[in-house]
Amino acid sequence: MSARTESDRKQAASTARVVDHRDLVPTVAATLAAIGVAVFCWSVLGWHRVVGVALVTFATFVVALTIAEWLQSDDPEEVDLSKAEREEHNESEDDAPELEEAPALAAVADVGAPEPPDRPTKHRTITGTDVVEFFVAVVAGLAVAELVRIVIDMQSIVGFVLWWYVALLATYFLLVRDRRDAEAALDQVVTVLVWSVAALVVSVLVWMIVFIFARGIPKLAWSFFTEDLSKVGPLNPGGGARHAIIGTLEQVAIATVIVVPIAILTAIYLNEVGGRLGKPVRFIVDAMSGLPSIVAGLLVFTVMVPHWGFSGLAGAFALSILMLPTVTRASEEILRTVPDSLREGALALGSPEWRLAQRVVLPTAIAGLVTAAILGVARAIGETAPMLLTAFGADTTNTSPVHGPQDDLPLFVYKLIRSPEDIQVQRAFTGAVILVMLIFVLFVIARLVASRGQRRLGRVR
Repeated sequence: MSARTESDRKQAASTARVVDHRDLVPTVAATLAAIGVAVFCWSVLGWHRVVGVALVTFATFVVALTIAEWLQSDDPEEVDLSKAEREEHNESEDDAPELEEAPALAAVADVGAPEPPDRPTKHRTITGTDVVEFFVAVVAGLAVAELVRIVIDMQSIVGFVLWWYVALLATYFLLVRDRRDAEAALDQVVTVLVWSVAALVVSVLVWMIVFIFARGIPKLAWSFFTEDLSKVGPLNPGGGARHAIIGTLEQVAIATVIVVPIAILTAIYLNEVGGRLGKPVRFIVDAMSGLPSIVAGLLVFTVMVPHWGFSGLAGAFALSILMLPTVTRASEEILRTVPDSLREGALALGSPEWRLAQRVVLPTAIAGLVTAAILGVARAIGETAPMLLTAFGADTTNTSPVHGPQDDLPLFVYKLIRSPEDIQVQRAFTGAVILVMLIFVLFVIARLVASRGQRRLGRVR
């Protein structure tokens, strides 16, 4: 009899529902949703009938409360009473020694059993409950933001969006914590935050590209690549960017020829040779990485322009200063990916360090070094500030980078976008489209070469 009483008491204790502060979450969510609907009907729809708004608000509260309670309710477990009675009868018939020996046997069994690995639980699937909770949080955030806008008479759209986003995160945290636990709620909120930032960055980038292409594509024709601005005025149709495209290709090619050997040799010294000058050289390279582009233009303007005048060569030297740290650091990182077993094997065969770098390291990392050079070109091809002080720009085609001012695409866009004439602005956007396409092609080539290099290193390892 006492055993039956003890079992009933335990079952009653297990089925008792403990009321805590999380039980208020469905009510709060339903209240926020009702406030949002009331504010929307009153201020946006202009429905000023108090009775109608009150009825709609009450209906919204009931529906939202029902949904919230349904989300946090757990499925009832089926209880087999006959099975429970049989287990209780078997336990009462067991003698005391067996009850005392069972824990001992279990302890002995647990000693030899291996412990399960401690692995973090990852929730990767999105269920319908998660979607409904997020939707309720969105509606509640809109309600809070609209209430704040009415109370403080806020006119800023950015402020409204910020209030809505903060209220969304807070409501979503409370809903998930009420259904699961605080750790899972924090994980879900951080996931929403990360995805929101990623979506914002991608949307801004897509908007910029779409805007540039929408403004520049209508004027893009073959004549834009074969004509310059020497025979057209600000109000005349036609003209093109042939002079700017030629200048860009020549200046970038000269800068690449100057930078790539120096950058690769510097990376080999830093990674393969080392020495007392390793730290000072690396410090200088890091300092040059943050050098403003206008400073590079001022340096070349002070040294070269007073003696040889404006030219494409001066612009190439300014681009070289900007490309050098990028290519050097990227090349050094690529050389670090070469397996040490190749170096050890070459040294074991008696190869000197210079032959090791020539015959082993460079051929293995050639794809990555080409990628580093392409990234340096993409870094420098869009610079405008140093070219204003070195190449200076021109409306005629100058194929000689040594004599006379020379134009390039960034200067072409910079000069024409400041014009009040629509034709000039259209030419500037078309030049920007060509510049974006060049950079896009360079990055695609860099990705292809990098993937080829990774496959090659994988075969070597």
